[in-house]
Amino acid sequence: MMWSIPAMAQDQGNLQNSTTTQPTAPQPAVPTTANTTTASEAGQPQDAATAPDASQGNTVQTSAPQSDDIIVTGLRGSLQRNLDLKRTSSGVVDVISAEDIGKFPDSNVAASLQRLPGVSIQRSGSRGEPTGITVRGFGGDFNTTLYDGRRISTATGNRQIDFSTVGVDFIGQLSVFKTPDVTVASSSIGATVDIAFPKPFDHPGFRLAATGSGSIQDRAGKIVPTAGLLISSTNNDETFGVLADAIYTRRDTETNRVYVSGWPGGNFAPCQLTGNAGAANCAPTSDPKSANYANPNNRQNLPGWFPQQYGAEQQRVKDERVDARVAFQYHPTDDLMVTLDNNFSRQTINQDNYAFGVWFSQGDLRNVTVDKNGTAVDFTQAGSPTDFTAAENKQILQTNQTGLNVKYDVTENLTLEADGSYAKSWLNPGNVIGSKNGDIGYGNALGNVLRFKVDGKSSDAFPTISNFGPAGDGARWADQSVIGTHVTVNQTQHNTDELAQFRGNATWKQDNLTLKAGGQYYQDTFNFRNQSTFTNNFWQAYAGYGGPSGRTTGISPVPANIYQGSVSLDNFIPGFNGSLPPSVFVFSPTAYQNYLTSLGNPYAKNIPGFNYPSPTSGDGLLGFRGAFDEAVDPGSVLNVRERTWSLYFSANFKADVGGMPFTMNAGVRNETTNLRATGQGRLPTSITTSTADPSLLGIPTYTAIVPNTTNSSYSYLLPSLDAKLEITNTLLVRFDASRTLTRPSLSVLNPVLNVGNGQRVGALTASGGNPNLKPYLADNFDVAAEWYYQRNSYLSVDFFLKNVSNFIIGGVTRQSINGLIDPTTGILASFAVSQQVNGPNATVRGVELAWQQVFGNSGFGFQANATFVNTNRPYDDKNISQTGFAVTGLANSANFVGFYDKGGFQFRTALNWRDKYLLAFGQNQNTGAFGSEPTFVDQSFQVDLSTSYDVNKQVSVFAEALNVNNNQQSTHGRFDNQLLDVFDYGRRYTAGVRFHF
Repeated sequence: MMWSIPAMAQDQGNLQNSTTTQPTAPQPAVPTTANTTTASEAGQPQDAATAPDASQGNTVQTSAPQSDDIIVTGLRGSLQRNLDLKRTSSGVVDVISAEDIGKFPDSNVAASLQRLPGVSIQRSGSRGEPTGITVRGFGGDFNTTLYDGRRISTATGNRQIDFSTVGVDFIGQLSVFKTPDVTVASSSIGATVDIAFPKPFDHPGFRLAATGSGSIQDRAGKIVPTAGLLISSTNNDETFGVLADAIYTRRDTETNRVYVSGWPGGNFAPCQLTGNAGAANCAPTSDPKSANYANPNNRQNLPGWFPQQYGAEQQRVKDERVDARVAFQYHPTDDLMVTLDNNFSRQTINQDNYAFGVWFSQGDLRNVTVDKNGTAVDFTQAGSPTDFTAAENKQILQTNQTGLNVKYDVTENLTLEADGSYAKSWLNPGNVIGSKNGDIGYGNALGNVLRFKVDGKSSDAFPTISNFGPAGDGARWADQSVIGTHVTVNQTQHNTDELAQFRGNATWKQDNLTLKAGGQYYQDTFNFRNQSTFTNNFWQAYAGYGGPSGRTTGISPVPANIYQGSVSLDNFIPGFNGSLPPSVFVFSPTAYQNYLTSLGNPYAKNIPGFNYPSPTSGDGLLGFRGAFDEAVDPGSVLNVRERTWSLYFSANFKADVGGMPFTMNAGVRNETTNLRATGQGRLPTSITTSTADPSLLGIPTYTAIVPNTTNSSYSYLLPSLDAKLEITNTLLVRFDASRTLTRPSLSVLNPVLNVGNGQRVGALTASGGNPNLKPYLADNFDVAAEWYYQRNSYLSVDFFLKNVSNFIIGGVTRQSINGLIDPTTGILASFAVSQQVNGPNATVRGVELAWQQVFGNSGFGFQANATFVNTNRPYDDKNISQTGFAVTGLANSANFVGFYDKGGFQFRTALNWRDKYLLAFGQNQNTGAFGSEPTFVDQSFQVDLSTSYDVNKQVSVFAEALNVNNNQQSTHGRFDNQLLDVFDYGRRYTAGVRFHF
């Protein structure tokens, strides 16, 4: 027996719609938020809950008057349900609902959300998977994601979830609240996303859905599986029900990447520039006490930007995810509904990287050509080392949430609800090593006069390097006989996030008035810890490259059995200009580290090539006994406990104004937050140069560790007003005003300054948190018009404005720490210190346009939307102050989905475009003198295809092709020729079968 969630009648075949009046969309009995339903509504089957209400004149009859309402399944049915819910909502809400049980429109939650106006996505560069969303220019922590109306914990270090960790196959509905519902949350300046999962009494009786598919990425070349099963059943009396589902998903991806780790700003000396007469005796300096400073040609006073590190790598990713859910419902009477559920997910990402990298220091550059913006577009550097790296990265993100919800209809008018849940997330639980790295190469005596040249904009070109290879001999680029050991880095981030929450509210419904009042409490406890071989300095145990490079430290050659082949860099990023060396090595970091460990304890016997420290240096290598064990970085240890109490009240009433239906919803929410942040403070007491590598610095000694705890609190009143006037049966207008907030990321609340041990010459860094940060505040306004001109079709325009205060600025300042002297300059060490403060205000304004059209009985239709945004605080690339500020995430975007859905056959083409935008302040290497350098994402355009066919009422087959136009993701720094990353993650094809009963 086929079952589905019906929508308003949609004609099929030769059936024709006919009504006595223009239909008005029904008010669903199960609205978009779970906590607004009564107990009886929560226990009502979804097909009955969303069926047309004949008493309102909404019944759509066929040409045969005796026929029942037509139930439409598939994509068109889903689209109509979405419109019904959007239209009847008092605020600005967009909805995506499942086409059928176990059949969501897209294979990823974020991919589905980008079809909505004002919503765009961020992708993981290495996987190409959508991992986050931006709503009206606000991404990341500005958006709150709920599971069935509850916050979900996340151990990523931020508040937003990674949408690639959410299994999409058995989701019932996604709701995006662009204006707040004070009874749900007001803690998101962007939007609140509520993910609704199915429950037993949504579809009483016995139900089963199963899905199985295989997918392949064109470069990975291996078919990997996805399989899921959902079972739901209620007893004959329909008083008890249980639903359980589980799904396993795997994605394999092979991605090519070319990167520049950062474009720090600094000052060149005139002698460094091409054609300068003093180039032969060039000695750049910024120290007025230096003898070289007497020559004006040596004074570093010309602002400019240079690439800190350049390279290319191939990333091979295996992404596995297990999602499981169980839900019990007890419904002994129409007045009582008890729901107990548990959600579990575990994502394991294994990633193998094979790369080369070359490091540049601004003072070592010669023959520099800078363009009109000050970017070094051509230069040489003598003595440039070359590193080949391999990494085995592993990340496990596990989350489990248990919740209990009770709804009780005390009277016909009064409903009480209590909801509580506990969730915990783990990042890398157990003895996981998050990243195991091996670094080999050549340098020093074999260093070359490397040339670097920018070949164009980041959207279509990457830089060219030439004169590479040992001593500049390109034919020996991968000569294993001269390659020796270098640094060895292991590091792991261990996080946990525990979230306990409770909500209680009362709802009074009578005639055209609904009153809601209640309170909410949650406690979020976050623990942060990083451990690495940087902390104990074990990473430099065998640095230096060995004898062929003219060093006494490091071992060369590396054993031949370490190598497992190579990756050609020829035509590495198709369609991009630029030139790379011939190849990178494929080798195992585990085998590499095992080889070095097998050499034994360097303090029990003499091991040539070990980087023996001075006995009085305090260097962590004094504790090295052969194994590359990680040590906890005390400065990374952070505990944050956040407690929030909320009280809320709302009133919704309906009336006629001049014969036009009018709905107003007014509410207020008060939130009080107490925060406690505890970190471990220590300061470095010395800096030393590395005997193994002239580009490395070490911090062997620190002051004693001192725990530091800071308490802070804040309270805000958050009002909201939604008004809707139905001018005609098909045309309505909205006005919405509200205040919302977004709290700072938990990871930036550390009360101490952290100075890590792994430092580079000319690139000293430190980071500090700020537990006294206040939340962003936004006053939001919407004016919208929606025209529902025919069944399953509409046009809308929505003008929005957000005035945001308390913007948090992640600035970078240059400062000394603890009076340390830089051993490479002999003067006070200058650290680039990253820290956050509350800063200026900004206004964001824009317009959303949406159009959905279904062409009668043809089965054809389309969805189209476009969003245009701007701000009074755009990025100024000429501002080189350390306090530069701009609004991130703002970009014009557009989406188009054309579809055919008829006779059991469905086909969709989705076109997604997003213009260039400022992603964030900060780069992988952000050590410049001009503050926190920006990261921009270049414009992107991606085409996706999907199709399905219903073999019979129970079985359907489907196929999907993602990124068929081979869109590549690229980013750049302050100017568009400062390439930071370009990822080529290829196309993905999926085919499978679904069964439902």
